[in-house]
Amino acid sequence: MAVSIPVLVIVIALHLIAFVLAVGAERRRSTAKVVPDEYDERTYCVYGTDASTAYGLAAFGLLLISQTLVNGITKCLCFGRGMMGGSSTTCAIFFFVFSWVSFLGAEACLLAGSAKNAYHTKYRAAFQVESLSCATLRKGVFAAGAALTLLSMIGSIFYYWKHSKADTGGWQKHQNEGLGMAASNYTESTERKG
Repeated sequence: MAVSIPVLVIVIALHLIAFVLAVGAERRRSTAKVVPDEYDERTYCVYGTDASTAYGLAAFGLLLISQTLVNGITKCLCFGRGMMGGSSTTCAIFFFVFSWVSFLGAEACLLAGSAKNAYHTKYRAAFQVESLSCATLRKGVFAAGAALTLLSMIGSIFYYWKHSKADTGGWQKHQNEGLGMAASNYTESTERKG
């Protein structure tokens, strides 16, 4: 199997778009403030935009598509044809594990961040109570997802590249084997007959 440039371009594009969306989600996290109710003596939480939830889920989906593409093409390292032994196979296995660990970490950060960002505190407190706190997402969750997305991209690219170098296409490479060539006596036999 040779490295396919269109596959690399698609994988890199999906990862980079997911990275940009994760950074956007970090920048647009929901903010909340406690405001008094105009009809009674209670306070409640008012939340800002929920755009980061949509950004985080979009990044989650793009990263999932990219990982599925790479592992579908390489047959997830387990179900494909045999690979030749050597450093390319060792590197392919290392980057396979590396891409999966960083992928799962990024997906966990993006999904948990989106879920936590979508959660809004519903309760109210008596007026003049300082203890009411509005639930918001902690800073850095989407940023961690963005960083792990880049690591996943690097791992996926190197995994695909090394897997394509180690893939034998179903044939085993044989060393020092070939057809034994001997001198032909064709010209001598034709001269004797003539």
